[in-house]
Amino acid sequence: MYGPYMSPSFFPSGDTHRGYISPFLSRFDFPPGLPYHVFRQPGMKFTAVFLLLLGAILPYGAFGQTAPSPQSLDERVRLFLDAQKDQWREENITAADGRFLYDLIVRKGYTRVLEIGTSTGHSGIWEAWALSKTGGRLVTLEIEEFRHLAAVRNFKASGLGGLIDARLGDARKLVGGLDGPFDFIFLDADKNWTLNYFQALLPKLATGGCFAVHGVTSLGYMKGIRDFLEYVRGLGFMETTVENAASGGISLSFRKKSPA
Repeated sequence: MYGPYMSPSFFPSGDTHRGYISPFLSRFDFPPGLPYHVFRQPGMKFTAVFLLLLGAILPYGAFGQTAPSPQSLDERVRLFLDAQKDQWREENITAADGRFLYDLIVRKGYTRVLEIGTSTGHSGIWEAWALSKTGGRLVTLEIEEFRHLAAVRNFKASGLGGLIDARLGDARKLVGGLDGPFDFIFLDADKNWTLNYFQALLPKLATGGCFAVHGVTSLGYMKGIRDFLEYVRGLGFMETTVENAASGGISLSFRKKSPA
């Protein structure tokens, strides 16, 4: 088939296709990377012309693209959270707790955040939203595959996926291989292992950083939480308080300095 301006009569007699060069091009007009002989190869002529035209058009489209503004990201996150506000299950935190985490990260200027217990991503979205203000990134760990996959979808849908490193696996095995330091660590899983997580991650907690545990009031009967609170309150270089306004209570242990 020929284009509307390329009937067989358009070509020199006996030379249909072979040796054709567009009348709008000279051999000095070919784009970089497309040598002149490409235009001379059977079956390549129209492809080459198409690539030339495409190369001329794409830069205009590319320059017309701009990265999302902070305002547009904020609006996208708000719309996503509003649409999902009654859908969070699977042990996610409340919106009020999410706002608490957001405010803490922004106020302290934290940029290196670790979360243990992604669930389906509600807390991670609030943390990553805060990190979009401080210029940081979130690493979040989840052991259940269906929750991990749901969280990844939610992170992408919220527009924050680029700020989140969501990992699937057993945090008990993963924390030892994580590169620190972290200036905020949020634990919302495996509460009977709380003290073990704290001891493993303390060397990776930056001075001024915070180790936060969700549910220390509502789940305070658990031995893992009791042992953790007793241990961390006995460390002179840590300062621990409990935010009881949060649902279930959130303990905040700030590292004042390195141990002697």
